[in-house]
Amino acid sequence: MNPVLSRPRGTLSLPASVNMHRIVWSYAATVGVYHLLALAALLPWLFSRTGVVLAVLGVYLFGGLGINLAFHRLLTHRGFGCPKWLEYGFVVLGVCCMQDTPARWVAVHRRHHEHSDRQEDPHSPLVNFLWGHLAWMLVENRDLIRLGIYERYAKDILRDPFYRRLERTLLYPAIILGSWAVYFGGGLAASLAMGGTPAEAVRFGASLLVWGVFVRTVIVWHITWSVNSLAHLWGYQSYETGEGSRNNWLVAVLTSGEGWHNNHHAQPRAARHGHAAWEIDLIFAVVWGLEAIGLAWNVVRPDTRLVAGRMRRG
Repeated sequence: MNPVLSRPRGTLSLPASVNMHRIVWSYAATVGVYHLLALAALLPWLFSRTGVVLAVLGVYLFGGLGINLAFHRLLTHRGFGCPKWLEYGFVVLGVCCMQDTPARWVAVHRRHHEHSDRQEDPHSPLVNFLWGHLAWMLVENRDLIRLGIYERYAKDILRDPFYRRLERTLLYPAIILGSWAVYFGGGLAASLAMGGTPAEAVRFGASLLVWGVFVRTVIVWHITWSVNSLAHLWGYQSYETGEGSRNNWLVAVLTSGEGWHNNHHAQPRAARHGHAAWEIDLIFAVVWGLEAIGLAWNVVRPDTRLVAGRMRRG
């Protein structure tokens, strides 16, 4: 029997490098402030149908293309290649999700794959659900100190000058603040152009900012975190991977395909996570579309022999 799967939830120890008495205030404050600002969407003054539409579209644009396609399948696992201008464009969308710099995101995720659901895993929900979903980011983990984890897991990322600038200059916060300005300024200008008063323009701009940035970001956070938590606790396993990854249909729907997580752990480099016909993977559909028009190449597909073996067992 798989020792990870037979272990009761809640009995995996925290990583030995974790200090529960030291809060990482930069992360804790960001998570707290964004959640509070997202709650401002409940104010009738800040409601607009345009803002809601932008929030929904933004989940798939920023979260789907920025995090799931660029940070995960492209940078972390090198599941395909594309022109640098397109890669950087997708990565900027990911930066707007406030999930840390690409190098940091890649390094933590690669460590997760190396130690999945073992004590060294940065965010196994076998410690407890809250730890795997969120709490792991909020307390100090010496194994995740930037210089050390970058040296082992992200040297290839930091060879690129663009990603070094995101680490060492003000480019990262400039992108974040620039996205705020686009939403607020765009709403302000649109309202004035349609004959609105200055007060109406400010209200509309604030509405787009709250819904299009803060609500959207919080939703993308919890969707991304659900892969770490829900997709390591509930679902079905198609492959014996030696850890607790699951194929979870709800997470797959929310993430446009990332929820076929057991498939992914079985073949991490594959750009396609949905292996069966019913396992719809919209992120891979984007990769396939890019490949069809010559904007993606070296697309890594699932090993057909492993997939056939899975189907026979099923």
